[in-house]
Amino acid sequence: MAAAERPGDPADAPGPAVIVSHLDVTYRVQGSKRVGALTPEDEEESLFKSLLSRSKEMSTIQSVEAVKDVSFVAYHGESIGIIGRNGSGKSTLLRAIAGLIPPSRGQVWVSGEPTLLGVNAVLMSKLSGARNIFIGGQAQGLSRSEVATRFEDIVEFSGIGEAVNRPMSTYSSGQAARLRFAISTATTPDILMIDEALATGDAHFKERSAERVQQIRQEASTVFLVSHSNATVRDMCDRALWMDKGVLIADGPVEEVVAAYEATLPKKKTPPKPKPKPAPNPAPEA
Repeated sequence: MAAAERPGDPADAPGPAVIVSHLDVTYRVQGSKRVGALTPEDEEESLFKSLLSRSKEMSTIQSVEAVKDVSFVAYHGESIGIIGRNGSGKSTLLRAIAGLIPPSRGQVWVSGEPTLLGVNAVLMSKLSGARNIFIGGQAQGLSRSEVATRFEDIVEFSGIGEAVNRPMSTYSSGQAARLRFAISTATTPDILMIDEALATGDAHFKERSAERVQQIRQEASTVFLVSHSNATVRDMCDRALWMDKGVLIADGPVEEVVAAYEATLPKKKTPPKPKPKPAPNPAPEA
């Protein structure tokens, strides 16, 4: 597909990295029919009967529309935050762009190879961090000698120290997320997708991660960030997509979109200030 241009941009402007056109993602999940109010004895008997007979009458297939008619174009060098409440379709959209979930309708075009970095990605927990560095680096196209050359930098960036020689099953969620980020950014991916991976790091790691994302953008890569932290999105992104119930509500400059989203959130109630205690009565003079 020929590279599209932004209206009014010069011919040498960055071309599109991702084009999403009328994307729908629908899950089919199995639920249970409600059979009315039952006593504990009736409920137990009904459960045993359904298990023994494997009756299909008690179950039903439901469709869940996770993403509904979403369209946008992402350009090389952009950093795009995807924001919204829980269950709004943010992570589903990211996985559909990465090619991990097939669209129910619509199309996704990607220029280059997307790298998805998520806190919940499967780790080889029985292997050490060192072994995972070599496996992850080679999966990204590096040779074994290239991984060895970058090994110390990856460990230093992740901040896990001597824990690199322990099985990853012994790591905290923060250690695993930091190492995964360090491995994923050891090379410059065409499209980097981050799904809450920065939420588990401390302030120093977040600052270094933001610097690394900025370097990746300068090398004409595209970054997508799904996060519940609006501050992180503001710091690391120049554009934001606001999702709600699977629908793209807004797409524009990060400050405008995040501010509009925050205006819909319930205000946090501040606890009332305690009333000052009355001063004790002075003792009567003798």
